[in-house]
Amino acid sequence: MKITSATPEDLQHLLDFRQEAAAWISRLGIDQWRRPYPADRLLNAIEQGTVFMLRDGGRTAGTITLTSEAEEGLWTEEELAEPSLFVNKLTVSRDYAGENWGGRLLDWASSRGYRAGAKWIRLDAWTTNEPLQRYYLDQGFQHVRTVLQGNAVNGGPRVSGWLAQRATSEAEHGLTDETPSPQPMNA
Repeated sequence: MKITSATPEDLQHLLDFRQEAAAWISRLGIDQWRRPYPADRLLNAIEQGTVFMLRDGGRTAGTITLTSEAEEGLWTEEELAEPSLFVNKLTVSRDYAGENWGGRLLDWASSRGYRAGAKWIRLDAWTTNEPLQRYYLDQGFQHVRTVLQGNAVNGGPRVSGWLAQRATSEAEHGLTDETPSPQPMNA
């Protein structure tokens, strides 16, 4: 398996991929990802070089977005002062489920963060998705806190406010990394 940067040509595939994941978790009774992800926001992330694809030959096995930008209102100023990378939209195709590809992508993210000078990889997860929270804990993340107050967009309850972090390190992920070297972070 190899990991590559996503390209604009991957946009529709990534949107379909997310829809597949949303349908699967909905069948599990989890209300996450019910709304389609805005294509323009995803295209912008692709163009910024923060979306990565796990590829098995010509097939996409998974995807992860890794950015230095935190969602507003989740992390404290002190936490934001620490160099960190934020994991978003980690998704593995149902065709590759049960093979720890998500864990390998997280290990790859940890290594990438380490090489960039980040102290942490951080994420926020759906507050009601306890199986996903357990998954991240099993992957070495530590729960920091759960933020429930409204977000800046709608003032309503926050649905993705379970915060966790894991120290970066060189990790054996077994992926062939075909991405550009990460940019050094400014502390």
